[in-house]
Amino acid sequence: MKHLLLVMIGGAVGSGLRYLVWLAMKDRPSFDGFPFATLTVNVLGCLIIGVLGYAFTFTAANQMREPYRLAILVGVLGGFTTFSSFGYDTYKLWLDGHALRAAMNVLISNAAGLLAVVIGYLAAKQMWPAS
Repeated sequence: MKHLLLVMIGGAVGSGLRYLVWLAMKDRPSFDGFPFATLTVNVLGCLIIGVLGYAFTFTAANQMREPYRLAILVGVLGGFTTFSSFGYDTYKLWLDGHALRAAMNVLISNAAGLLAVVIGYLAAKQMWPAS
């Protein structure tokens, strides 16, 4: 039950951070309704999980207790990343007759997210070499 509570608290923090990103971006010019805030959160979340995934696996951070790993990786990042919003935004673009924008969102989000995970992982590996 303690683990669940930590994940839920972390999820609340991550969701709040996600909302702050949306607030920061909502009044900026956009590409005709393209969901840049969602794209930004997805790529940033992927970058962060790349760094922390490496840190929790191959560094002294892996000595941290499991509840903290769950709270951060599952809770905070789970609440922060927005693949549920990604799915909705993409489907809405499709429904609104913007098939090309929907396809762009799928391709850019996935390619940039995967690239961000690799960059985060490799950057962390350089900062904290495996012992």
